[in-house]
Amino acid sequence: MENAWATRPDRPTRPTRATRAGRAGQAGQAALGIDLHLEPAAGPGLRRGLTDALREAVRSGRLLPGTRLPSSRSLAADLAIARNTVADAYADLVAEGWLTARQGSGTRVATGLPPVRQAQTPEGRTAHRPAYDLRAGSPDLSAFPRTEWLKAARRALAAAPNEAFGYGDPRGRAELRTVLAAYLARARGVRADPERIVICAGFAHGLSLLGRMLRARGADTIAVESYGLDEHWRSLTTAGLRQVPLPFDELGTDTTELGRVPAAVLLTPSHQFPMGVPLHHDRRAAVVDWARRTGGLVLEDDYDGEFRYDRRPVGALQGLAPDEVVYLGTASKSLAPGLRLAWMVLPPAVAGEATAVKGGVDTCGALDQLTLAEFIASGGYDRHVRAARSRYRRRRDALVRALAERAPAIRVTGIAAGLHVVLRLPPGTQSRVIRAAAARGLALDGLTPRHRHPDAATAPPDALVLGYGTPPDHAWSGALDILCAVLSDPAVTDGA
Repeated sequence: MENAWATRPDRPTRPTRATRAGRAGQAGQAALGIDLHLEPAAGPGLRRGLTDALREAVRSGRLLPGTRLPSSRSLAADLAIARNTVADAYADLVAEGWLTARQGSGTRVATGLPPVRQAQTPEGRTAHRPAYDLRAGSPDLSAFPRTEWLKAARRALAAAPNEAFGYGDPRGRAELRTVLAAYLARARGVRADPERIVICAGFAHGLSLLGRMLRARGADTIAVESYGLDEHWRSLTTAGLRQVPLPFDELGTDTTELGRVPAAVLLTPSHQFPMGVPLHHDRRAAVVDWARRTGGLVLEDDYDGEFRYDRRPVGALQGLAPDEVVYLGTASKSLAPGLRLAWMVLPPAVAGEATAVKGGVDTCGALDQLTLAEFIASGGYDRHVRAARSRYRRRRDALVRALAERAPAIRVTGIAAGLHVVLRLPPGTQSRVIRAAAARGLALDGLTPRHRHPDAATAPPDALVLGYGTPPDHAWSGALDILCAVLSDPAVTDGA
């Protein structure tokens, strides 16, 4: 039972050793001065150069209103200049209104200055953080299971062997690889051996490793889907791989075109990103046949395999051909991208090569790996995914219903799974819609240019890739209201 006296707010408390140390550190920091990076022009105009550098730091927003500046003595010592030069520069900026000086509180950046002007992107989005965000790529970060994750982290840390704090196996912690093998077999139909799983610092890291592995094998070309993510294509280009985009239609990516690419193909077969359709079963069979016939390698990106709503889950392609398919999964959509945890399930023929490319030590945090292993083993991961699936389905239903009532001309596709949909727009209106939404504080992403490969043969439709999983619960209704208002405005959505 908790001691009631210990919880009384008026109980006098004695500073702990950590508190006393912290206060001592703060006092020491104050005595030494506050760090401030400046590069004043050298030469006879040093005072003017320092004044200009300080003014620009305030004007650009690098020094925010209320920021305390170093004492003239401290800044003079840091810049190896005379103290009077700093004092004079401060006095000039106080006179101009950029700084304030008060006895006992030092010199600070003045409040009430004009706001910093924000740069705009080509689509009209301002560079500052929008009030609402419906861009795809992230789950609801406010729903991260902090309490359960903390409990798992404590259990994992208490049970961690001493060697866990060393450099580690380049494949990742054995505890995580073991529970992942069991989970993926159960939930995604993946045939996984812990010895052939490699933990990566996110999907992009895994893709970069595979690109380097393919180049080391002599490959110079890889097939990709016409629609995807530009960051992934750039990663492959950096690895030295030229990309051949495959055609796309209502059945998904056309894998019958693979005959001209003998090395590898990158696919999202369970839920094509971003168009949202599963790869047709005939084409799944065709890609497996191609791989077995040519020795080609299939890279399967199963980025949101846990989130299915209106149909039975589509199993991983890897389950059909574990010797030809590299399965890539990630915690970025199910938990949070900030964890930087992903995994590759590798065919026996390439497991050693991929591990060698990663390097001689583990590059992912051991404690986070152990925590995820404990979170999965304890059932916390399954509980979190089920709760998230229910929440995202309610959002999707609300989105579809609201658009049907308020913007019936907008067609919604790709709704059966995942955390995003595609909204088909009237021709010539994509940029206009994005600009109108940005003016109201709502960030949106168009299908082009970010999600269409530059070498794709067919012209893309005007469309939005809408991430309904992104906003926190408290912002969802506001984001949806602005979206519907923009899409129901004839001045915005009348076709060109």
